[in-house]
Amino acid sequence: MVPGLLCVHRWLDEDGRRQLAADIDAAPWSSQLRRRVQHYGHRYDYGNRGVDGDAAPPLPGWAVRLARRLHDDGHFDRPPDQVIVNEYLPGQGISAHVDHVPSFGPVVASVSLLSACIMEFTNPEDATRVPVRLEPGSLCVMTGPARFAWRHAIPARKTDPGPHGRVPRGRRVSVTLRTVR
Repeated sequence: MVPGLLCVHRWLDEDGRRQLAADIDAAPWSSQLRRRVQHYGHRYDYGNRGVDGDAAPPLPGWAVRLARRLHDDGHFDRPPDQVIVNEYLPGQGISAHVDHVPSFGPVVASVSLLSACIMEFTNPEDATRVPVRLEPGSLCVMTGPARFAWRHAIPARKTDPGPHGRVPRGRRVSVTLRTVR
């Protein structure tokens, strides 16, 4: 329903999800935002929504493996070299946005861990909203209109709509991978 959006459920199996979450939690978190984050490859500047000149730690082994797999699977023309890890506690979200076009390449991918959530995509032409459920272990790849035109957000709430009523959120970790231009 969103042109250029590909979601692959169970991209990571349960053991892969558990190991990736443990590897991420073994590294230090930054609390500069309302949510905790980790930056690798290139530091993200939240003021200008792009990369800045400040050094960020190199991609750790787990991120190199994800980047290589995304490239090998044909999602990127070269392995991603910029990674942001975001932690979302119940009630936290991220406002609607398009990843900074001048800074990043034509593909943005994210892997979801620990808890599911709804990501809303909004069509810029008619404000149509498309909710997309991101399950733990799922991969979301944005290209074309999904990457450059449609806005995406995670509403700040403690529950999401489900087929049988509201579904409580737990702690969610997302790993966003991009290439820097």
